[in-house]
Amino acid sequence: MAALIVAPRPRVLCRSVAGLFTRCSALRYSGARRGSAAFKSRAVKVGVPPAAKCYSESASGSATGPGLELLVHYLEASESAGIVVFGINRPQSKNAISKNLVEMMTAAIEEVKCDKNVRAVILRSEVPGIFCAGADLKERAKMQPSEVGPFVSKARRLINELGGTQRLPRIVGVSLAKELIFSGRLLDGTEAKVVRLVSHVVEQNEAGDAAYHRALSLAKEFIPQGPIAVRLAKLAINQGIEVDLKTGLAIEEACYAQVIPTKDRIEGLNAFKEKRLPRYTGE
Repeated sequence: MAALIVAPRPRVLCRSVAGLFTRCSALRYSGARRGSAAFKSRAVKVGVPPAAKCYSESASGSATGPGLELLVHYLEASESAGIVVFGINRPQSKNAISKNLVEMMTAAIEEVKCDKNVRAVILRSEVPGIFCAGADLKERAKMQPSEVGPFVSKARRLINELGGTQRLPRIVGVSLAKELIFSGRLLDGTEAKVVRLVSHVVEQNEAGDAAYHRALSLAKEFIPQGPIAVRLAKLAINQGIEVDLKTGLAIEEACYAQVIPTKDRIEGLNAFKEKRLPRYTGE
């Protein structure tokens, strides 16, 4: 069983859950990749040697050896153009979040968020059966007290799962949030779906990457949509959920006002009138 989250922003992690985050939405998937390469792809080095292999749509390839803690891979098949895959590869620590991993993920995100061709980013594991064990407590134990606060702050800006005492009650309610936090209980995919921690639960396949393929299919649904409208819809959701309904509707109106003068809006209207698929350009 594999679990997948679709959310305006990543939320609290449960066991074997991974993710995808985009300018328009966020998803997580569980499972790690295996198999053989079958799709055209382009690898980008993020602190890794040129010989490092990355994966394609079939979740294939291999990544082992020192320094290969994060792999960044641009999918280039026509139906997948605009999708980038981040692969976490720290098998010795079950993908626990370290200072080095945070630095590499920060650099990778800074690169893709400035690339107008990138529409979705999938965050996945390179380690079979593991997504992320949470913080690297062995490394944390070696930190000076003065180092801990800045590290957690930087990680929180990068990984929205941190801050669970505030995020979890907003998802599952105060009572259940206290029960889960006080007990430290681990949830499987089915349990997480019941309490709305994940959006999808899929049957695992032989390759162990069923959730990755579900995440990929969802990303492909996002790609054809107007990038400006999607970006502003995400903004309206993320900001609106934090305020009362009246203020949220005002935020929505302000976001829509930014769509009105765009070429994409006219293209969408023309495509509907002419009964054809729209060709959005992000303008």
